[in-house]
Amino acid sequence: MTEMGSPMPAEAGPGAARAKRPGGEAFWRETLGGAQRFVAPMVDASELAWRLLSRRHGAQVCYTPMLHSSVFVRDPKYRQEALATCAEDRPLIVQFCGNDSQTLLEAALLAEPHCDAVDLNLGCPQAIARRGRYGAFLQDDWDLLHDIVSTLHRALSVPVTCKIRVFEDVGRTVEYAQMLEAAGCQMLTVHGRTREQKGPLTGLASWSHIKAVRENVKIPVVANGNIQCLQDVYHCLEETGCHGVMSAEGNLYNPSVFEGGNPPAWDIALEYLDLAEKHPCPTSYVRGHLFKLFQHCLCLPENFDLRSQLATGSYLKEFRNTVSELKERYLPFHNGEKPWMGKSDSFNLVLPPWLCQPYVRIPPEEHLKKMEEKQNRNADINQYGEDPVQGEAEKENQDGGSHKRPRESSVESTESKNMSRRKLRKLRRLKHNPDKIFGTRQGVEKCVKCPNPSGTKCLNHLCKACCKTLCYVEEQDCPGHRILIKTRRETARRYSALDKKAHELSDNSEHPENLEAAVPDNAELIAPAKSPSNDLTDESVSVGAISVEDYVPDTLQYQATLEHKNF
Repeated sequence: MTEMGSPMPAEAGPGAARAKRPGGEAFWRETLGGAQRFVAPMVDASELAWRLLSRRHGAQVCYTPMLHSSVFVRDPKYRQEALATCAEDRPLIVQFCGNDSQTLLEAALLAEPHCDAVDLNLGCPQAIARRGRYGAFLQDDWDLLHDIVSTLHRALSVPVTCKIRVFEDVGRTVEYAQMLEAAGCQMLTVHGRTREQKGPLTGLASWSHIKAVRENVKIPVVANGNIQCLQDVYHCLEETGCHGVMSAEGNLYNPSVFEGGNPPAWDIALEYLDLAEKHPCPTSYVRGHLFKLFQHCLCLPENFDLRSQLATGSYLKEFRNTVSELKERYLPFHNGEKPWMGKSDSFNLVLPPWLCQPYVRIPPEEHLKKMEEKQNRNADINQYGEDPVQGEAEKENQDGGSHKRPRESSVESTESKNMSRRKLRKLRRLKHNPDKIFGTRQGVEKCVKCPNPSGTKCLNHLCKACCKTLCYVEEQDCPGHRILIKTRRETARRYSALDKKAHELSDNSEHPENLEAAVPDNAELIAPAKSPSNDLTDESVSVGAISVEDYVPDTLQYQATLEHKNF
Protein backbone atom coordinates (compact mmCIF):
# COMPACT_ATOMS: atom_id res chain seq x y z
CA MET A 1 0.00 0.00 0.00
CA THR A 2 1.16 3.53 -0.69
CA GLU A 3 0.96 6.36 1.78
CA MET A 4 -2.04 8.66 1.65
CA GLY A 5 -1.31 11.65 -0.52
CA SER A 6 1.10 9.92 -2.90
CA PRO A 7 0.00 8.86 -6.39
CA MET A 8 -0.73 5.16 -6.70
CA PRO A 9 0.56 3.07 -9.58
CA ALA A 10 -1.87 2.10 -12.30
CA GLU A 11 -1.52 -1.59 -11.42
CA ALA A 12 -2.84 -1.33 -7.88
CA GLY A 13 -5.46 0.37 -5.76
CA PRO A 14 -7.49 3.01 -7.55
CA GLY A 15 -5.63 2.20 -10.76
CA ALA A 16 -7.79 -0.88 -11.20
CA ALA A 17 -10.91 1.21 -10.72
CA ARG A 18 -9.50 3.83 -13.09
CA ALA A 19 -9.45 1.30 -15.91
CA LYS A 20 -13.20 0.70 -15.42
CA ARG A 21 -14.39 4.24 -14.71
CA PRO A 22 -16.08 6.11 -17.57
CA GLY A 23 -14.27 9.14 -18.94
CA GLY A 24 -14.89 11.89 -21.43
CA GLU A 25 -18.14 11.44 -23.38
CA ALA A 26 -18.94 8.21 -21.50
CA PHE A 27 -18.64 10.02 -18.15
CA TRP A 28 -20.99 12.77 -19.30
CA ARG A 29 -23.48 10.31 -20.80
CA GLU A 30 -23.46 7.53 -18.16
CA THR A 31 -22.49 9.12 -14.84
CA LEU A 32 -24.07 12.54 -15.40
CA GLY A 33 -26.95 11.18 -17.46
CA GLY A 34 -26.27 13.50 -20.39
CA ALA A 35 -26.99 16.51 -18.17
CA GLN A 36 -27.31 19.94 -19.79
CA ARG A 37 -28.13 22.13 -16.77
CA PHE A 38 -25.37 22.70 -14.23
CA VAL A 39 -25.32 24.88 -11.10
CA ALA A 40 -21.93 26.51 -10.60
CA PRO A 41 -19.75 26.10 -7.50
CA MET A 42 -20.30 29.27 -5.44
CA VAL A 43 -18.49 30.14 -2.21
CA ASP A 44 -20.93 30.53 0.72
CA ALA A 45 -23.84 29.78 -1.61
CA SER A 46 -23.66 26.18 -2.93
CA GLU A 47 -24.49 24.51 0.36
CA LEU A 48 -26.65 21.38 0.51
CA ALA A 49 -29.95 23.19 1.11
CA TRP A 50 -29.48 25.40 -1.95
CA ARG A 51 -28.35 22.48 -4.11
CA LEU A 52 -31.51 20.55 -3.23
CA LEU A 53 -33.63 23.62 -3.98
CA SER A 54 -31.95 24.01 -7.37
CA ARG A 55 -32.47 20.33 -8.21
CA ARG A 56 -36.18 20.69 -7.43
CA HIS A 57 -36.35 23.46 -10.02
CA GLY A 58 -34.59 21.94 -12.99
CA ALA A 59 -30.87 21.67 -12.16
CA GLN A 60 -29.35 18.31 -13.11
CA VAL A 61 -25.75 18.53 -11.78
CA CYS A 62 -24.52 20.56 -8.80
CA TYR A 63 -21.11 21.43 -7.40
CA THR A 64 -20.02 21.97 -3.84
CA PRO A 65 -18.57 25.38 -2.97
CA MET A 66 -14.88 25.78 -3.73
CA LEU A 67 -12.95 23.96 -0.99
CA HIS A 68 -9.39 24.75 0.07
CA SER A 69 -7.45 21.52 -0.31
CA SER A 70 -4.97 22.18 2.51
CA VAL A 71 -7.70 23.05 5.02
CA PHE A 72 -9.77 20.09 3.84
CA VAL A 73 -6.89 17.71 4.59
CA ARG A 74 -5.97 18.99 8.05
CA ASP A 75 -9.36 20.03 9.50
CA PRO A 76 -11.89 17.20 10.10
CA LYS A 77 -14.67 19.65 11.03
CA TYR A 78 -14.22 21.63 7.81
CA ARG A 79 -14.20 18.36 5.89
CA GLN A 80 -17.39 17.12 7.53
CA GLU A 81 -19.27 20.34 6.82
CA ALA A 82 -18.00 20.52 3.24
CA LEU A 83 -19.08 16.95 2.44
CA ALA A 84 -22.61 17.31 3.82
CA THR A 85 -24.84 15.58 1.28
CA CYS A 86 -27.74 13.13 0.95
CA ALA A 87 -29.12 10.56 -1.49
CA GLU A 88 -31.03 13.20 -3.49
CA ASP A 89 -27.87 15.26 -3.96
CA ARG A 90 -26.46 13.37 -6.96
CA PRO A 91 -24.78 13.70 -9.39
CA LEU A 92 -22.41 15.81 -7.27
CA ILE A 93 -18.99 17.21 -8.17
CA VAL A 94 -16.60 18.37 -5.43
CA GLN A 95 -14.41 21.33 -6.35
CA PHE A 96 -10.99 22.04 -4.84
CA CYS A 97 -8.49 24.86 -5.16
CA GLY A 98 -4.77 24.70 -4.47
CA ASN A 99 -1.35 24.75 -6.06
CA ASP A 100 0.28 21.58 -4.72
CA SER A 101 -0.41 18.28 -6.49
CA GLN A 102 0.16 16.09 -3.42
CA THR A 103 -2.10 18.17 -1.16
CA LEU A 104 -4.79 18.21 -3.80
CA LEU A 105 -4.48 14.46 -4.20
CA GLU A 106 -4.85 13.87 -0.45
CA ALA A 107 -7.99 16.01 -0.41
CA ALA A 108 -9.42 14.33 -3.50
CA LEU A 109 -8.83 10.84 -2.07
CA LEU A 110 -10.82 11.83 1.02
CA ALA A 111 -13.66 13.22 -1.09
CA GLU A 112 -13.96 10.66 -3.90
CA PRO A 113 -16.23 8.22 -1.98
CA HIS A 114 -18.81 11.00 -1.62
CA CYS A 115 -18.97 12.40 -5.16
CA ASP A 116 -19.10 11.55 -8.86
CA ALA A 117 -16.10 13.66 -9.93
CA VAL A 118 -13.45 16.00 -8.56
CA ASP A 119 -13.14 19.45 -10.11
CA LEU A 120 -10.10 21.74 -10.09
CA ASN A 121 -10.85 25.44 -9.72
CA LEU A 122 -8.85 27.38 -12.30
CA GLY A 123 -11.27 30.28 -12.68
CA CYS A 124 -11.50 32.19 -9.38
CA PRO A 125 -10.46 35.81 -10.15
CA GLN A 126 -10.69 37.28 -6.64
CA ALA A 127 -7.87 38.97 -4.76
CA ILE A 128 -7.68 36.14 -2.22
CA ALA A 129 -6.93 33.74 -5.09
CA ARG A 130 -4.09 35.99 -6.18
CA ARG A 131 -2.64 35.99 -2.66
CA GLY A 132 -3.07 32.23 -2.30
CA ARG A 133 -1.87 31.56 -5.86
CA TYR A 134 -4.76 29.41 -6.99
CA GLY A 135 -7.79 29.72 -9.26
CA ALA A 136 -7.35 31.84 -12.38
CA PHE A 137 -3.89 32.92 -11.24
CA LEU A 138 -2.48 29.50 -12.11
CA GLN A 139 -3.44 29.71 -15.78
CA ASP A 140 0.03 30.93 -16.77
CA ASP A 141 1.86 28.04 -15.05
CA TRP A 142 1.07 25.21 -17.46
CA ASP A 143 3.76 22.86 -16.15
CA LEU A 144 2.29 22.97 -12.66
CA LEU A 145 -1.26 22.50 -13.94
CA HIS A 146 -0.22 19.55 -16.09
CA ASP A 147 1.42 17.93 -13.05
CA ILE A 148 -1.66 18.50 -10.85
CA VAL A 149 -4.22 17.20 -13.36
CA SER A 150 -2.12 14.18 -14.38
CA THR A 151 -1.45 13.27 -10.74
CA LEU A 152 -5.15 13.33 -9.91
CA HIS A 153 -6.06 11.48 -13.10
CA ARG A 154 -3.65 8.62 -12.38
CA ALA A 155 -4.60 8.10 -8.74
CA LEU A 156 -8.33 8.77 -8.41
CA SER A 157 -11.18 6.37 -9.04
CA VAL A 158 -13.45 9.22 -10.18
CA PRO A 159 -12.92 11.52 -13.18
CA VAL A 160 -11.06 14.82 -12.91
CA THR A 161 -12.69 17.93 -14.37
CA CYS A 162 -11.54 21.54 -14.64
CA LYS A 163 -13.26 24.93 -14.62
CA ILE A 164 -11.29 27.66 -16.41
CA ARG A 165 -11.47 31.23 -17.64
CA VAL A 166 -10.42 32.31 -21.11
CA PHE A 167 -7.46 34.36 -22.31
CA GLU A 168 -7.94 37.43 -24.45
CA ASP A 169 -6.47 35.49 -27.37
CA VAL A 170 -8.71 32.72 -28.70
CA GLY A 171 -5.75 30.65 -29.91
CA ARG A 172 -4.07 30.65 -26.51
CA THR A 173 -7.37 29.69 -24.89
CA VAL A 174 -7.64 26.68 -27.22
CA GLU A 175 -4.06 25.60 -26.47
CA TYR A 176 -4.77 25.95 -22.75
CA ALA A 177 -7.78 23.64 -23.03
CA GLN A 178 -5.87 21.10 -25.10
CA MET A 179 -3.07 21.00 -22.54
CA LEU A 180 -5.56 20.19 -19.75
CA GLU A 181 -7.18 17.52 -21.92
CA ALA A 182 -3.79 15.91 -22.56
CA ALA A 183 -3.05 15.93 -18.82
CA GLY A 184 -6.16 13.86 -18.08
CA CYS A 185 -9.08 16.29 -17.70
CA GLN A 186 -12.33 14.44 -18.50
CA MET A 187 -14.70 17.41 -18.72
CA LEU A 188 -14.04 21.13 -19.14
CA THR A 189 -16.20 24.03 -17.97
CA VAL A 190 -15.25 27.24 -19.79
CA HIS A 191 -16.25 30.58 -18.31
CA GLY A 192 -16.19 32.96 -21.25
CA ARG A 193 -14.62 35.85 -19.32
CA THR A 194 -11.02 36.73 -18.52
CA ARG A 195 -9.78 36.93 -14.95
CA GLU A 196 -9.87 40.74 -15.18
CA GLN A 197 -13.62 40.70 -15.84
CA LYS A 198 -15.13 40.78 -12.36
CA GLY A 199 -17.32 42.96 -10.18
CA PRO A 200 -18.58 46.08 -11.98
CA LEU A 201 -16.21 45.29 -14.87
CA THR A 202 -17.76 41.88 -15.51
CA GLY A 203 -19.37 42.60 -18.86
CA LEU A 204 -20.58 39.91 -21.25
CA ALA A 205 -18.99 36.47 -21.59
CA SER A 206 -17.50 35.55 -24.97
CA TRP A 207 -19.36 32.58 -26.39
CA SER A 208 -17.02 32.63 -29.39
CA HIS A 209 -14.11 31.64 -27.11
CA ILE A 210 -16.20 28.78 -25.70
CA LYS A 211 -17.19 27.63 -29.18
CA ALA A 212 -13.55 27.55 -30.28
CA VAL A 213 -12.65 25.33 -27.32
CA ARG A 214 -15.57 23.00 -28.00
CA GLU A 215 -14.48 22.54 -31.62
CA ASN A 216 -10.88 21.72 -30.72
CA VAL A 217 -11.17 19.23 -27.83
CA LYS A 218 -12.73 15.78 -27.65
CA ILE A 219 -13.92 15.87 -24.04
CA PRO A 220 -17.32 17.31 -23.01
CA VAL A 221 -17.44 21.11 -22.65
CA VAL A 222 -19.85 23.06 -20.43
CA ALA A 223 -20.43 26.76 -21.22
CA ASN A 224 -20.56 29.28 -18.39
CA GLY A 225 -21.62 32.92 -18.72
CA ASN A 226 -24.64 35.02 -19.81
CA ILE A 227 -27.22 32.46 -18.57
CA GLN A 228 -30.04 34.55 -17.12
CA CYS A 229 -33.15 32.73 -18.40
CA LEU A 230 -34.21 29.52 -20.11
CA GLN A 231 -33.97 31.14 -23.55
CA ASP A 232 -30.30 31.83 -22.86
CA VAL A 233 -29.79 28.11 -22.22
CA TYR A 234 -31.17 27.16 -25.63
CA HIS A 235 -29.36 30.00 -27.37
CA CYS A 236 -26.01 29.10 -25.78
CA LEU A 237 -26.30 25.40 -26.63
CA GLU A 238 -27.12 26.26 -30.23
CA GLU A 239 -24.37 28.85 -30.66
CA THR A 240 -21.50 27.07 -28.90
CA GLY A 241 -22.39 23.42 -29.52
CA CYS A 242 -21.50 22.56 -25.91
CA HIS A 243 -22.81 19.60 -23.99
CA GLY A 244 -24.36 21.74 -21.26
CA VAL A 245 -24.57 25.19 -19.69
CA MET A 246 -23.72 26.38 -16.19
CA SER A 247 -25.48 29.15 -14.27
CA ALA A 248 -24.20 31.02 -11.21
CA GLU A 249 -25.74 34.47 -10.64
CA GLY A 250 -28.78 33.57 -12.71
CA ASN A 251 -29.47 30.66 -10.35
CA LEU A 252 -28.96 32.76 -7.21
CA TYR A 253 -31.52 35.38 -8.21
CA ASN A 254 -33.97 32.88 -9.74
CA PRO A 255 -33.53 29.19 -8.82
CA SER A 256 -36.23 28.43 -11.41
CA VAL A 257 -34.01 29.68 -14.23
CA PHE A 258 -33.85 26.17 -15.73
CA GLU A 259 -37.64 25.80 -15.56
CA GLY A 260 -38.32 29.00 -17.44
CA GLY A 261 -40.51 30.41 -14.65
CA ASN A 262 -40.54 33.54 -12.51
CA PRO A 263 -42.29 32.50 -9.28
CA PRO A 264 -42.98 34.88 -6.38
CA ALA A 265 -39.82 35.28 -4.36
CA TRP A 266 -41.58 34.40 -1.11
CA ASP A 267 -42.52 30.94 -2.40
CA ILE A 268 -38.91 30.13 -3.23
CA ALA A 269 -37.67 31.73 0.02
CA LEU A 270 -40.02 29.73 2.24
CA GLU A 271 -39.13 26.53 0.40
CA TYR A 272 -35.44 27.26 0.93
CA LEU A 273 -35.95 28.04 4.63
CA ASP A 274 -37.64 24.65 5.06
CA LEU A 275 -34.62 22.97 3.50
CA ALA A 276 -32.20 25.08 5.58
CA GLU A 277 -34.03 23.97 8.70
CA LYS A 278 -33.69 20.33 7.70
CA HIS A 279 -30.09 20.72 6.50
CA PRO A 280 -28.58 23.48 8.70
CA CYS A 281 -26.03 25.91 7.32
CA PRO A 282 -24.45 29.17 8.55
CA THR A 283 -26.84 32.07 9.02
CA SER A 284 -24.78 34.23 6.67
CA TYR A 285 -25.55 31.82 3.82
CA VAL A 286 -29.29 32.08 4.43
CA ARG A 287 -29.19 35.87 4.68
CA GLY A 288 -27.20 36.14 1.45
CA HIS A 289 -29.68 33.98 -0.45
CA LEU A 290 -32.68 35.97 0.80
CA PHE A 291 -31.06 39.27 -0.14
CA LYS A 292 -30.63 38.04 -3.71
CA LEU A 293 -34.12 36.57 -3.98
CA PHE A 294 -35.68 39.85 -2.81
CA GLN A 295 -33.11 42.10 -4.46
CA HIS A 296 -35.63 44.08 -6.50
CA CYS A 297 -38.06 44.48 -3.58
CA LEU A 298 -35.48 45.54 -1.02
CA CYS A 299 -34.17 48.30 -3.29
CA LEU A 300 -37.50 50.12 -3.02
CA PRO A 301 -37.63 52.85 -0.32
CA GLU A 302 -40.88 51.49 1.16
CA ASN A 303 -39.06 48.24 2.05
CA PHE A 304 -35.99 49.69 3.74
CA ASP A 305 -37.37 48.67 7.13
CA LEU A 306 -37.56 45.01 6.05
CA ARG A 307 -34.12 45.33 4.53
CA SER A 308 -32.78 46.31 7.94
CA GLN A 309 -34.65 43.43 9.60
CA LEU A 310 -33.12 40.99 7.18
CA ALA A 311 -29.63 42.46 7.68
CA THR A 312 -29.78 42.14 11.48
CA GLY A 313 -31.65 38.83 11.74
CA SER A 314 -29.81 35.87 13.21
CA TYR A 315 -32.35 33.06 13.31
CA LEU A 316 -34.50 31.24 10.76
CA LYS A 317 -37.62 32.34 12.63
CA GLU A 318 -36.69 36.00 12.16
CA PHE A 319 -36.06 35.41 8.46
CA ARG A 320 -39.46 33.73 8.13
CA ASN A 321 -41.15 36.72 9.72
CA THR A 322 -39.45 39.09 7.27
CA VAL A 323 -40.46 36.94 4.31
CA SER A 324 -44.04 36.79 5.58
CA GLU A 325 -44.18 40.59 5.88
CA LEU A 326 -42.96 40.99 2.31
CA LYS A 327 -45.57 38.49 1.17
CA GLU A 328 -48.34 40.42 2.95
CA ARG A 329 -47.28 43.65 1.27
CA TYR A 330 -47.22 42.31 -2.29
CA LEU A 331 -49.71 39.45 -2.30
CA PRO A 332 -52.67 41.77 -3.11
CA PHE A 333 -50.74 43.05 -6.14
CA HIS A 334 -49.78 39.54 -7.19
CA ASN A 335 -53.40 38.33 -6.97
CA GLY A 336 -54.68 41.34 -8.92
CA GLU A 337 -56.60 42.80 -5.98
CA LYS A 338 -54.65 46.04 -6.32
CA PRO A 339 -53.09 47.57 -9.45
CA TRP A 340 -49.32 47.72 -9.53
CA MET A 341 -48.10 51.07 -10.80
CA GLY A 342 -44.51 50.23 -11.53
CA LYS A 343 -42.20 52.79 -13.09
CA SER A 344 -40.56 52.04 -16.41
CA ASP A 345 -38.44 54.22 -18.70
CA SER A 346 -38.90 51.97 -21.74
CA PHE A 347 -41.53 49.97 -23.59
CA ASN A 348 -39.90 46.66 -22.65
CA LEU A 349 -41.84 44.23 -20.50
CA VAL A 350 -40.70 44.76 -16.90
CA LEU A 351 -41.43 42.10 -14.30
CA PRO A 352 -42.85 43.30 -10.97
CA PRO A 353 -40.23 43.38 -8.20
CA TRP A 354 -41.69 40.53 -6.13
CA LEU A 355 -41.05 37.94 -8.85
CA CYS A 356 -37.73 36.08 -9.11
CA GLN A 357 -35.78 37.61 -11.96
CA PRO A 358 -32.16 38.07 -13.02
CA TYR A 359 -29.94 40.86 -11.80
CA VAL A 360 -28.55 42.71 -14.79
CA ARG A 361 -25.28 44.55 -14.25
CA ILE A 362 -24.61 47.84 -15.98
CA PRO A 363 -22.02 47.69 -18.79
CA PRO A 364 -18.40 48.33 -17.74
CA GLU A 365 -18.28 51.43 -19.93
CA GLU A 366 -21.24 52.93 -18.09
CA HIS A 367 -19.68 52.07 -14.73
CA LEU A 368 -16.42 53.80 -15.65
CA LYS A 369 -18.39 56.83 -16.81
CA LYS A 370 -20.29 56.98 -13.52
CA MET A 371 -17.07 56.72 -11.53
CA GLU A 372 -15.61 59.63 -13.48
CA GLU A 373 -18.71 61.71 -12.85
CA LYS A 374 -18.58 60.87 -9.15
CA GLN A 375 -14.97 62.01 -8.92
CA ASN A 376 -15.87 65.27 -10.62
CA ARG A 377 -18.83 65.72 -8.30
CA ASN A 378 -16.70 65.12 -5.21
CA ALA A 379 -14.25 67.73 -6.44
CA ASP A 380 -17.09 70.29 -6.46
CA ILE A 381 -18.39 69.40 -3.01
CA ASN A 382 -15.95 71.76 -1.28
CA GLN A 383 -18.25 74.69 -2.06
CA TYR A 384 -20.75 73.30 0.43
CA GLY A 385 -18.39 73.56 3.38
CA GLU A 386 -16.61 70.95 5.45
CA ASP A 387 -19.45 68.41 5.43
CA PRO A 388 -18.87 66.23 2.34
CA VAL A 389 -21.88 64.03 3.11
CA GLN A 390 -24.27 66.97 3.20
CA GLY A 391 -22.61 68.53 0.15
CA GLU A 392 -22.96 65.34 -1.88
CA ALA A 393 -26.62 65.03 -0.85
CA GLU A 394 -27.34 68.61 -1.91
CA LYS A 395 -25.55 68.04 -5.18
CA GLU A 396 -27.65 64.94 -5.86
CA ASN A 397 -30.85 66.81 -4.98
CA GLN A 398 -29.93 69.51 -7.46
CA ASP A 399 -29.32 66.86 -10.11
CA GLY A 400 -32.87 65.59 -9.78
CA GLY A 401 -33.10 63.71 -6.49
CA SER A 402 -31.54 60.58 -5.05
CA HIS A 403 -33.02 57.15 -4.45
CA LYS A 404 -30.32 56.05 -2.03
CA ARG A 405 -31.42 54.49 1.24
CA PRO A 406 -31.28 57.21 3.96
CA ARG A 407 -28.61 56.81 6.55
CA GLU A 408 -29.55 55.89 10.09
CA SER A 409 -30.17 58.72 12.54
CA SER A 410 -27.29 57.55 14.71
CA VAL A 411 -24.96 57.88 11.74
CA GLU A 412 -26.09 61.39 10.94
CA SER A 413 -25.38 62.67 14.46
CA THR A 414 -22.42 64.93 15.01
CA GLU A 415 -20.73 62.51 17.43
CA SER A 416 -20.90 59.63 14.96
CA LYS A 417 -18.71 61.30 12.35
CA ASN A 418 -15.56 60.21 14.15
CA MET A 419 -16.76 56.67 14.87
CA SER A 420 -15.40 53.63 13.10
CA ARG A 421 -17.58 51.70 10.69
CA ARG A 422 -17.59 48.75 13.03
CA LYS A 423 -19.01 50.82 15.86
CA LEU A 424 -21.59 52.41 13.57
CA ARG A 425 -22.80 48.99 12.48
CA LYS A 426 -23.14 47.97 16.11
CA LEU A 427 -25.20 51.09 16.86
CA ARG A 428 -27.52 50.33 13.96
CA ARG A 429 -28.02 46.76 15.16
CA LEU A 430 -28.77 47.98 18.69
CA LYS A 431 -31.27 50.47 17.31
CA HIS A 432 -33.24 47.80 15.46
CA ASN A 433 -33.00 45.27 18.31
CA PRO A 434 -32.54 47.19 21.58
CA ASP A 435 -33.31 44.15 23.74
CA LYS A 436 -31.06 41.75 21.87
CA ILE A 437 -27.59 40.92 23.13
CA PHE A 438 -25.15 40.76 20.24
CA GLY A 439 -21.87 38.89 20.10
CA THR A 440 -23.00 35.79 21.98
CA ARG A 441 -22.89 32.31 20.55
CA GLN A 442 -26.18 30.72 19.60
CA GLY A 443 -27.33 27.86 21.79
CA VAL A 444 -25.01 28.79 24.71
CA GLU A 445 -26.44 29.56 28.15
CA LYS A 446 -25.81 33.09 29.36
CA CYS A 447 -24.12 34.03 32.62
CA VAL A 448 -26.63 34.71 35.43
CA LYS A 449 -24.80 37.92 36.37
CA CYS A 450 -23.80 39.41 32.98
CA PRO A 451 -24.59 39.05 29.23
CA ASN A 452 -21.51 36.92 28.52
CA PRO A 453 -21.87 33.19 27.80
CA SER A 454 -21.46 30.97 30.83
CA GLY A 455 -18.94 28.18 31.04
CA THR A 456 -20.37 24.90 29.80
CA LYS A 457 -18.88 23.05 32.82
CA CYS A 458 -19.29 25.79 35.42
CA LEU A 459 -21.23 24.62 38.49
CA ASN A 460 -22.31 28.20 39.22
CA HIS A 461 -23.56 28.90 35.65
CA LEU A 462 -21.30 31.95 35.39
CA CYS A 463 -18.77 33.27 32.93
CA LYS A 464 -15.14 32.95 33.98
CA ALA A 465 -14.80 36.55 35.22
CA CYS A 466 -17.92 36.39 37.41
CA CYS A 467 -17.05 32.89 38.62
CA LYS A 468 -13.56 33.99 39.64
CA THR A 469 -15.01 36.88 41.66
CA LEU A 470 -17.51 34.58 43.40
CA CYS A 471 -14.85 32.01 44.25
CA TYR A 472 -12.57 34.73 45.64
CA VAL A 473 -15.27 36.19 47.91
CA GLU A 474 -16.86 32.95 49.10
CA GLU A 475 -13.69 30.83 49.00
CA GLN A 476 -14.81 28.19 46.52
CA ASP A 477 -13.37 26.06 43.73
CA CYS A 478 -14.74 25.76 40.18
CA PRO A 479 -13.33 22.72 38.34
CA GLY A 480 -15.10 23.77 35.14
CA HIS A 481 -13.11 27.01 34.93
CA ARG A 482 -10.07 25.49 36.67
CA ILE A 483 -10.34 28.07 39.44
CA LEU A 484 -8.79 26.57 42.63
CA ILE A 485 -8.90 29.46 45.10
CA LYS A 486 -10.18 27.35 48.03
CA THR A 487 -7.63 24.58 47.42
CA ARG A 488 -4.73 27.02 47.18
CA ARG A 489 -5.76 28.88 50.31
CA GLU A 490 -6.00 25.63 52.28
CA THR A 491 -2.58 24.62 50.97
CA ALA A 492 -1.19 27.99 52.02
CA ARG A 493 -2.62 27.65 55.52
CA ARG A 494 -1.24 24.12 55.88
CA TYR A 495 2.25 25.15 54.82
CA SER A 496 2.05 28.21 57.01
CA ALA A 497 1.22 26.02 60.02
CA LEU A 498 4.06 23.64 59.18
CA ASP A 499 6.37 26.59 58.78
CA LYS A 500 5.42 27.96 62.19
CA LYS A 501 5.71 24.54 63.90
CA ALA A 502 9.05 23.90 62.23
CA HIS A 503 10.46 27.17 63.56
CA GLU A 504 9.20 26.36 67.07
CA LEU A 505 10.80 22.91 67.09
CA SER A 506 13.96 24.32 65.56
CA ASP A 507 14.24 26.70 68.50
CA ASN A 508 13.42 23.95 70.99
CA SER A 509 16.11 21.66 69.57
CA GLU A 510 18.64 24.26 70.66
CA HIS A 511 16.96 24.52 74.14
CA PRO A 512 15.68 21.03 75.14
CA GLU A 513 14.16 22.38 78.31
CA ASN A 514 11.48 24.11 76.21
CA LEU A 515 10.42 20.95 74.39
CA GLU A 516 7.82 20.02 77.01
CA ALA A 517 6.06 23.32 76.45
CA ALA A 518 6.18 22.94 72.65
CA VAL A 519 4.84 19.38 72.52
CA PRO A 520 1.04 19.09 72.76
CA ASP A 521 -0.44 17.52 75.89
CA ASN A 522 -1.89 14.59 74.00
CA ALA A 523 1.33 13.93 72.09
CA GLU A 524 3.06 10.67 72.87
CA LEU A 525 6.82 10.28 72.72
CA ILE A 526 7.73 6.96 71.16
CA ALA A 527 11.28 5.69 71.49
CA PRO A 528 12.52 2.68 69.52
CA ALA A 529 13.79 -0.41 71.29
CA LYS A 530 17.33 0.06 70.08
CA SER A 531 17.69 3.44 71.80
CA PRO A 532 16.34 3.83 75.36
CA SER A 533 17.31 7.49 75.39
CA ASN A 534 14.96 10.27 74.38
CA ASP A 535 17.65 12.25 72.63
CA LEU A 536 15.86 14.75 70.38
CA THR A 537 18.57 14.46 67.81
CA ASP A 538 17.72 10.79 67.17
CA GLU A 539 15.97 10.60 63.79
CA SER A 540 13.59 7.89 64.99
CA VAL A 541 11.94 9.97 67.75
CA SER A 542 8.32 10.86 66.86
CA VAL A 543 5.83 13.33 68.30
CA GLY A 544 2.36 11.84 67.93
CA ALA A 545 1.92 10.87 64.28
CA ILE A 546 4.49 13.44 63.04
CA SER A 547 8.16 12.67 63.40
CA VAL A 548 10.64 15.24 64.62
CA GLU A 549 12.45 15.18 61.32
CA ASP A 550 9.18 16.34 59.71
CA TYR A 551 9.15 19.31 62.09
CA VAL A 552 12.89 19.99 61.83
CA PRO A 553 13.74 19.32 58.19
CA ASP A 554 17.00 20.09 56.61
CA THR A 555 17.09 23.85 56.21
CA LEU A 556 18.09 23.88 52.55
CA GLN A 557 15.58 21.15 51.68
CA TYR A 558 12.81 23.01 53.50
CA GLN A 559 13.62 26.28 51.73
CA ALA A 560 13.63 24.50 48.37
CA THR A 561 10.23 22.99 49.16
CA LEU A 562 8.80 26.39 50.04
CA GLU A 563 10.16 27.92 46.86
CA HIS A 564 8.66 25.06 44.86
CA LYS A 565 5.26 25.67 46.44
CA ASN A 566 5.60 29.46 45.89
CA PHE A 567 5.35 30.19 49.57
